[in-house]
Amino acid sequence: MIAVKNLTKKFDQFTAVDDLSFTVQEGEVLGFLGPNGAGKSTTMKVITGFLAPSAGTVTIDNHDISHDAIAAKALIGYLPEGAPSYGDMTTQEFLRFIASVRGFSGDALNQRVDKVIEEVDLESVRHQTIDTLSKGFKRRVGLAQAIMHDPKVLILDEPTDGLDPNQKHHVRELIKNLARDKIVIISTHILEEVTAVCTRAIIISQGRIVADGKPAELEARSRYHHAVSVRLSEAHDLQADLAGQKGVASIEQDPADPLSFTILAEGGEAIYAEVSEIAKNRNWPLEEFHVQRGQLEDVFRSITQKAQPLEAVQEDAA
Repeated sequence: MIAVKNLTKKFDQFTAVDDLSFTVQEGEVLGFLGPNGAGKSTTMKVITGFLAPSAGTVTIDNHDISHDAIAAKALIGYLPEGAPSYGDMTTQEFLRFIASVRGFSGDALNQRVDKVIEEVDLESVRHQTIDTLSKGFKRRVGLAQAIMHDPKVLILDEPTDGLDPNQKHHVRELIKNLARDKIVIISTHILEEVTAVCTRAIIISQGRIVADGKPAELEARSRYHHAVSVRLSEAHDLQADLAGQKGVASIEQDPADPLSFTILAEGGEAIYAEVSEIAKNRNWPLEEFHVQRGQLEDVFRSITQKAQPLEAVQEDAA
């Protein structure tokens, strides 16, 4: 288990992380979300021991990251922002170096490097120098070094940054497979990452937790929860058909597609059955008709915009 208790990190007079407390259990994939400068990367750096906390504690399997750092760090695989490496090494040379640092040798080293290269799909660039790789491949080399020692805790800062859609899908499936017996924390600004991979999400703003729950629970807080999305094949007056209908809050027309509409529900109550019956009785010319779970982006925006803008000092400067 990871236990973060009253964690604070200050840079001179600027507080990047402000009294954070949360725990993460084995088998959880935690999405750590927040706007730029919210404190995401700083929190990751403190959890992994790259930065010392100003106050509070972080323990990894009861090992305090400040006072029992070697034991705690041995349990962690970390993919930092930017994925630093040795650019003049080939992919294989770099991963063999990482494996040796992690205590592998002989046949065990060869087998582990081969397995990780296969898992992260790096065979095509095995003998290519890292400096010549695309951003996406460099990111995958970074992920490969993070999982080399089969860590109990995997902390990933923007793991799919720079990847194409196929590569994103591959990495997300890999993360889900790895998470079966690990703790995984993903710091990301890509909200689709949370719904695709995470079992839980924490949103922070100005260094404080402003939401914590399962993705579906957070989506249920969206004004689009239980909204009905409709696309017509020809113009039809939905406003007239739905005027006065109980449970219907409003109707939004897509400015980019005048035949697409979102019917919002009052208080997030289910209105699908009622709207479906009206559509059938009034012969709506339907092409698409489906209910929304809610939009995480909508919840993220409404929560984080309530906070005042951060000071000019940004966490990235740390």
